[in-house]
Amino acid sequence: MLRMLQAHGLDAGPTQRPFLAGAIAGVIATVPALAALIGFQALDAPARATGTSVFAAGLAYAGLMLLGGVVYGWLFQRAANDPRGGWLFGMAFGFVLWMLGPVPLLQWLPDQPVLRGYPAAGLLLAQLLWGLAMGLMFPLVHRRLHASLQSEARTASRGTGPEAAAQRQMLRPLPSSQPPSS
Repeated sequence: MLRMLQAHGLDAGPTQRPFLAGAIAGVIATVPALAALIGFQALDAPARATGTSVFAAGLAYAGLMLLGGVVYGWLFQRAANDPRGGWLFGMAFGFVLWMLGPVPLLQWLPDQPVLRGYPAAGLLLAQLLWGLAMGLMFPLVHRRLHASLQSEARTASRGTGPEAAAQRQMLRPLPSSQPPSS
């Protein structure tokens, strides 16, 4: 395993876009997580604590999960592209985000915990669900981005690059190979 990693590396190549794939997959994965948050009424207490609406709290959550997707793509890069193990990476990452984000912000920093009981369990479930959806969606989104890059490269390389030098119809006669005109 170590020999393969040394040969191929974990860093994404120039045609891979883990940040963009992570951002798109993070937003897509937010949909089931928001459904869990709404079902457990876990957005009501933070909305009351900040003096905003539930809709604004949901938008803030979606924005944070978009950033979480970018961090997921940056952290796992090529490993996140594994369709067999992506769900596990995603759930573990969702759990870590839950531990580092909402737990300290909503439970430890205020005088009294903002989320307790049923809504707090809903937040944990939403983060795990987000991670699961993120891990499942990342390879699918990444494949779509990678395929579009390949097709763009095919259409763009017809007139430039090494492929153009190999095409006979693109060759121009050199000035020294033309007979002198008298």
